Amino acid sequence: MQKEDVIAITGAAGFIGSYLTGYLNKLGYDQLILVDDFGNDKKMLNLEGKKYIQKIDRNEFVQWLKDNAGAVKYIFHLGARTDTTEMDYAVHKKWNLDYSIAIWNVCTEQNIPLLYASSAATYGNGELGYKDAHNIIRDLQPLNPYGRSKNDFDIWALEQQQCPPFWAGVKFFNVYGPNEYHKGRMASVIFHAYNQIRENGMVKLFRSHNPKYSDGGQMRDFVYVADVVSMCTWLMEDQPANGLYNIGTGKARTFLDLTKAIFDTMGIEPKIEFIDTPADIRDKYQYFTEADMNKLFNAGYHKELYSLEEGVKDYVSNYLIESRHY
Repeated sequence: MQKEDVIAITGAAGFIGSYLTGYLNKLGYDQLILVDDFGNDKKMLNLEGKKYIQKIDRNEFVQWLKDNAGAVKYIFHLGARTDTTEMDYAVHKKWNLDYSIAIWNVCTEQNIPLLYASSAATYGNGELGYKDAHNIIRDLQPLNPYGRSKNDFDIWALEQQQCPPFWAGVKFFNVYGPNEYHKGRMASVIFHAYNQIRENGMVKLFRSHNPKYSDGGQMRDFVYVADVVSMCTWLMEDQPANGLYNIGTGKARTFLDLTKAIFDTMGIEPKIEFIDTPADIRDKYQYFTEADMNKLFNAGYHKELYSLEEGVKDYVSNYLIESRHY
């Protein structure tokens, strides 16, 4: 990527999209086209101070690309319907499958490299592991319509004979970090735990309903958003083999580890209470996720990642305590 190249980012006012916008600005990229539904005032705070040349409503973006062929040199397609509690598949199909297909087709026609957001939710319970191998994609069993819609697009992408000149589907694991203030229930555990500690001096974690895991012993691959956008930018700049790539740390950590890191950063003695997992998500709850990161690392990404403790300390100290955006 050249500094003068026009780069489009969908989901640009959202959590990862706005962080990517700021990250690209810091690298010297300011010829950015931001695509989103810009009607949420809380999300718009994520874009304050960012440099870009144009904002385009997500409903108008595909037609805009067709009307302005050749204008955009790269697309980061991060926009999606991400509510894992939304059980109507049609809602997810519209934005996570059909919209992604439309963007893919324009990228193919106009020779635009494309990086799009898939999700670790595609792996379901992890019966087939968490390896970003293409031969298991059709056999994955996501636990909710969101995960299914993401997997359906991965399947579709892998079947295409006509492709963008470079494409990568990135499977985000449990991303946390600044600019998720607007996400409500879908914000990271770290965001919610910090606010509970600030208000009540304690944290409520979901009790384990799986005999294999102790309360608080549920494990996830928590990855700091700074590492996420670094990996995405590296993929677009270096353009290794086309395909799916996990974006995580490769090291699962417990919710107790995470909570302790927050208490430590705040200088407060840990106080934790366990509550039942809500019934509406209990049978769709992932007890363990851990990205197999070999594909990305073998492709040449070698930047050292934040540990959970380092990421939590940076997020809490430099953003949450002061309600700062990145």
